[in-house]
Amino acid sequence: RIEDAVEKFSVIKTLQAIESAHVVLALMDAHENVGEQDASLIGTAIEEGRALVLAVNKWDNIPMEQRDLIRDQVRERLSFADFAPLHFISARHGTGVGDLLATVNAVYAAAMREMPTPELTHVLEAAIESHQPPVIRGRRIKLRYAHQGGRNPPVIVVHGNQTDQVPDAYRRYLVNVYRKAFDLQGTPVRVLFRGE
Repeated sequence: RIEDAVEKFSVIKTLQAIESAHVVLALMDAHENVGEQDASLIGTAIEEGRALVLAVNKWDNIPMEQRDLIRDQVRERLSFADFAPLHFISARHGTGVGDLLATVNAVYAAAMREMPTPELTHVLEAAIESHQPPVIRGRRIKLRYAHQGGRNPPVIVVHGNQTDQVPDAYRRYLVNVYRKAFDLQGTPVRVLFRGE
């Protein structure tokens, strides 16, 4: 069917755009629920390590009593992208559109942020002091220092002992700690572990 061919071509072009982008601006329609394909493409952008800004268009036509419901639905459906700034705009009237470029620039700056090794290590030490890594087979995981392993997306390499045993929950904890400490809004953050 022609519609299927157009849809397939559209998805292919979107995937190519994500691959070549520094920042992905995901634009959704306020009158439609966040679809499976929207969520899938946003997930792909995150997997590719792209900085991300979410925008919901046609906000001017949404009655005030429905706005909270739509906000909650978008946040719930895209909870895996909770680090991405969310804008509600009207392209027709220009409402909120002016803020988008500033946000795109801010998330790009976050994705390219340089993080010195001493600061990364200091944040790691404070994170460990606040919440120790778990004990595995009678020995506590030791995380000693961190350095930057890349940008766009920011990659933080943490060195220590038993690093192959670090649970995903602790990795997520460190991602959130580094995101807050270095204001890494709008960009995926990768924390990798290396044994000594």
